[in-house]
Amino acid sequence: MKAAIYHRYGDSGVLRYEDVQRPTPGAGEVLVKVAATSFNPVDAGIRGGYLSEVYAIAFPHTPGIDVAGTVAELGEGVDGRQLGDAVVGMLALDADGAAAEYVVAPAEALTAAPHSVALADAAALPTVGLTAWQALFDIAGLKAGQTILINGAGGAVGGYAVQLAKRAGAVVTATASARSASRLRRYGVDRLIDHIDYATKPFAVDGQPFDVVLNLVSTSPEETAALVGVIAEGGFHVGTMTSGEENSRVRTQRVFVRSDAAQLAGLVRRVDAGELHIDVADRRPLAEVAAVHDESDAGRLPGKTILIPGT
Repeated sequence: MKAAIYHRYGDSGVLRYEDVQRPTPGAGEVLVKVAATSFNPVDAGIRGGYLSEVYAIAFPHTPGIDVAGTVAELGEGVDGRQLGDAVVGMLALDADGAAAEYVVAPAEALTAAPHSVALADAAALPTVGLTAWQALFDIAGLKAGQTILINGAGGAVGGYAVQLAKRAGAVVTATASARSASRLRRYGVDRLIDHIDYATKPFAVDGQPFDVVLNLVSTSPEETAALVGVIAEGGFHVGTMTSGEENSRVRTQRVFVRSDAAQLAGLVRRVDAGELHIDVADRRPLAEVAAVHDESDAGRLPGKTILIPGT
């Protein structure tokens, strides 16, 4: 089978699209025929060696933590799955991923794929959808009637966060560039800000104080402190890149997404009910994986990109 692999850390040039042996599922595992994986920034972080102290991968390594596909083979002791089942899941970050024609996955990490979208497009849901859910509800405990500022809502996590927060009954203020504005308005955002000017004195954001600030962009310590300053007493600052310093007035935490098939199944149900929209910016052949990594490294990737084997 074909797979994207790299034999050492480095820039996008270390990625190769090569013939490798098809894996065999062990106990509790299934072999998935991959319809698509998706690119996530963490894929580039792991490839570059920047996360080597957190995720100990073995070389050669295949990236791709999101998978959508069909069950091709069952390992010993697997119940509740049948050959041909359409599934979706988030794989372990330190295991070989789904940038391949086939991938082995723990059965417990998979859930039934949504039936209302193309199977390949479902690969754009797991990691970013789970990140948004866990940030909003597991960490911040967002509730109906609360106010939230989503900083950097134009990205994949931000798009899901806006939709989920609105469905939860929150009042949503979001920052995003003009190219994302129409999409976020369709998602129901209450207030849209094109950028935050951290230099303004006194620092203020329309809609403050917020019960929750979800910060999805990299901010300096000073900028993070400014964001914390627009949170109501007892509120929550959640970041995907920065957590902020401990503050007695508000709670602060960084989100580290984890695979959770039950939560993912809930997101799938929302997709099929028309309550959550999967947005795919680009669909690329898996053979172009190195180019996708390169475009991401250069800041040119237009949005959530899926990679499709055999195209």
